[in-house]
Amino acid sequence: MTKARRTKSGTGGREVRVRRVYEAPEPGDGTRVLVDRLWPRGLAKSEAALDEWLKDAAPSAELRTWYGHDPARFEEFAGRYAAELAGPGPEQALVRLRELAAEDTLTLLTATKDLRYSHAPLLAAEVRGEAR
Repeated sequence: MTKARRTKSGTGGREVRVRRVYEAPEPGDGTRVLVDRLWPRGLAKSEAALDEWLKDAAPSAELRTWYGHDPARFEEFAGRYAAELAGPGPEQALVRLRELAAEDTLTLLTATKDLRYSHAPLLAAEVRGEAR
């Protein structure tokens, strides 16, 4: 993985963004972290411009399969995902993301096509400490 360009944010480093990993990096991205369990299709690791890949921040394979990105299941998915984030592996990943967000702007990257029904905005809210 290559080191992405870091830019300090004017918000004390607490800005947490969500973007698709296939989009070109932007100067204000800060620390770029892939939060998918699987590597994005068709993306070369040399072109990803990532600082880290935290697989444990992603939903489990079982939850992802059950959900299937069905908008009708999103609310239940969100609750199940929040419960998973309290587990040992995901909890460590969440701690790491909070550390990164405290230092700089943090951009969470996912390959999901429709960000509205993705785990990434839910994860961003958790990193920020926002109640759902």
